[in-house]
Amino acid sequence: MARINYDDRTAAAFKAVREVPRDGLWEWREAVRRHLRPSQGMTLVDIGAGTGAFTAAFSDWFDLRVLAVEPSAAMRAQIRRAPAIQVFEGDASALPLPDESADAAWLSLVIHHIPDLALAANEIRRVLRPGAPVLIRQGFPDRYEPLGTLKLDSIELVRWFPETARSIETFPSIKDTRKAFAAAGFHQDALEQVRETYPTSLADFLGQVDTFRQADTTMRNLTEGEFLRGKESLRDAVRQDENTANPEIRCNWLDLLVLR
Repeated sequence: MARINYDDRTAAAFKAVREVPRDGLWEWREAVRRHLRPSQGMTLVDIGAGTGAFTAAFSDWFDLRVLAVEPSAAMRAQIRRAPAIQVFEGDASALPLPDESADAAWLSLVIHHIPDLALAANEIRRVLRPGAPVLIRQGFPDRYEPLGTLKLDSIELVRWFPETARSIETFPSIKDTRKAFAAAGFHQDALEQVRETYPTSLADFLGQVDTFRQADTTMRNLTEGEFLRGKESLRDAVRQDENTANPEIRCNWLDLLVLR
């Protein structure tokens, strides 16, 4: 079960503020290209497709057939329909697809919503053709200090709302994710950090942050005091930005884990 009830209001908020603009995903496009090695006729299953930002991107970037699987009707309604895109009701533990029907699986910020990762790994194994990759876009808690070497504030939300780290600490670790998929016959093929950028300013983000709180798993668990303190920190940064000739580009770093 998802950690958020993705009803119509939440789905609309997600579509409005959570989707990274396509221009900010070029590093993801190139990272996926390296590991997927897309070719004509390929089929990719987007598991937990949400509002379909990556579904549409993969179809446009690589001319793939994309099968978008999403449990929330409100989120599915936001996914762009096209001849090369098919949309299905379902989740990672019960994929409505035939055996060996896909050449790759994509899971973007979804594994923390999956109650039984081992069961999902076996189901993903069932629908993938032999040797097909699983590509996971995620923040893994044991990759960040003090357990790992990465700075937690490389995630933009944590930079301004540090208490969101509490939720991230409850997400599946890289160790547990590898273990669950290893039991289904997958092994790690690659692990790298990938940057995404935002064309909007910190002032724009400040204007969206209330909507963001409605649509983001980690923001939902903030107390009112924690949210207001973070909002004030963001407001201070906006004031500093206004006095800077070259304001810093907004960015976010997440992991890409590739399994085969």
